Amino acid sequence: MAVRTECEESAVPMWQKPPGVTGDGALVRVGLPVLRQEEEACPLKWALKARPRVRSAVDGWRTSPVVEFSFAAWETLVDAVEFPGKPESRRGEAIVTPAHLAWGREATASYLAARKRFLREQEAEGLLRTVPVQERWVAAKAGDVPGVRKYELEVWGRQYATPDGSVRELWLPQLGSLRPTRPLAELAAAAGALAYGVPSDTGRYTAERSALHPQGPGPDRVRIIGVGLGDGSISVLRAEGSAIAADWTGDEARELFERHTAHRVTPATSGTERRPGQDCSDCKALSSCTAVKRIPGLLGVPNRSPGRKRRTVSVSDLRAYRDCPSRYHLTRVLSLRALRTENEAIRRGRAVDAWLNARHADPRRVPCRHIPLPDALPGLGPDELAPALAMLERHRARCPFDRISEEDTCLPQHRITVYDPEADVVVLADCDLVYTERGGVVIRETKTSAYRYSANGELMDLHPQLALAVLFVASGTLAGDPRRSRIELETLRPDGSAEEELDPFDPATVEQARSVVRDLAAPWATAAEYPEAPRSGYDCGQCEARRWCATGRAHRSGGSL
Repeated sequence: MAVRTECEESAVPMWQKPPGVTGDGALVRVGLPVLRQEEEACPLKWALKARPRVRSAVDGWRTSPVVEFSFAAWETLVDAVEFPGKPESRRGEAIVTPAHLAWGREATASYLAARKRFLREQEAEGLLRTVPVQERWVAAKAGDVPGVRKYELEVWGRQYATPDGSVRELWLPQLGSLRPTRPLAELAAAAGALAYGVPSDTGRYTAERSALHPQGPGPDRVRIIGVGLGDGSISVLRAEGSAIAADWTGDEARELFERHTAHRVTPATSGTERRPGQDCSDCKALSSCTAVKRIPGLLGVPNRSPGRKRRTVSVSDLRAYRDCPSRYHLTRVLSLRALRTENEAIRRGRAVDAWLNARHADPRRVPCRHIPLPDALPGLGPDELAPALAMLERHRARCPFDRISEEDTCLPQHRITVYDPEADVVVLADCDLVYTERGGVVIRETKTSAYRYSANGELMDLHPQLALAVLFVASGTLAGDPRRSRIELETLRPDGSAEEELDPFDPATVEQARSVVRDLAAPWATAAEYPEAPRSGYDCGQCEARRWCATGRAHRSGGSL
């Protein structure tokens, strides 16, 4: 693997371990998630993630009572078919729930049927048949920047090759239906792993991979295939924004890697910027991170399982858990949802939010009442448009741009990340709008609804994100003048609107907020496992994961197990 850097070695500073971590950072292991570096990702977390020998100096070994890797059940079942006799992966002491296993069986059947179709098509074209390859292809190269001794590149997925090794395939599974495109740099990285890689020891906790066979001539052809496990759809993946298909000669694959990916390796694995968010929960440096805000006791629940894996949670997660722990685990942790059409109310709410977010992100700060309403909104048909436009019309009288000055800030869909060390939980809140006004800070939530409520306690019970916002501002997490800081709820209806406020410095409001958050978080934070039975009163008919939950199906049909 010919990893290049964008500058000479002498100009690249040596990456330094941050406080709170220990171990040797000379081995760098690169995969697609490391190279992907999404906009909200934390560069330091992924630099640490790429160094398997670096670990937290504070946290010990942590586990989860249930498997939290979405593809685990499917992977084990496909292994049993493709590699009979292979020891089953246990992923520590965690268990696979019955519903997760049911999804795995369905996904496995869909995947194997897709493989059979693909092989028939290949044979009909006179092409050599590919067979499963168990030994992971890993491309390695000596380090060429200070502090890095060795790079390893590998890509997770199902591997196949012709018996003579002239063709290598990588099948990348996707939850739900197939997304046929990926960034070219990502495809080039996968192609590099196939073109340069040699079969290697792939033990999960192996700190450094060793080649099992001597390096021979590389493959003549590599291809990368996507498969949707929800419907069995398959396709050779294409580069985003182009017709380039990931089916290349070996030389083409190596050239694409060198041109589009190699120069990204060093920047992707040398980050030092700290960016709070989803990455915080499993970051090796969280104990010493100064970028993430801390509110001890935010959830009102102490950590009773110190050996449990640190988690992130949002109010939406907690509400899903309250409805049904099994549904929470399947849809929130594993992201397993049956393919189905969203109802009009959900699509209308998303369309209204998207339009408002785009307007409020405009640096010109033009009040919404001066912006013409659109002739169409994404996802809505002509007969669904009128109620959505009526909601946008109602917002015009309440747009904050009518009040705030050019010096004020306005952040639509702003994520607030807070660590509660007493619960050992990272709490995430994606606020519809956070803005400043005359020195105060305002968190606004916008809801599309047909109802209006006025009692403060009832407001926070119905919308717990308001209670969490109250605690954020009351704790000083968001700096602002207490006299002018507030929490707003904007309710938009086709026939009217309402705006209600909560004072985050009113003692009674703060106490009510603490009670709402504590009552919502306690069952989730203290549970040792995820029961299969739905919560009493929960409508299993609306559950996106009911098809894999035997108890839910029986509950829906009026039967029992």
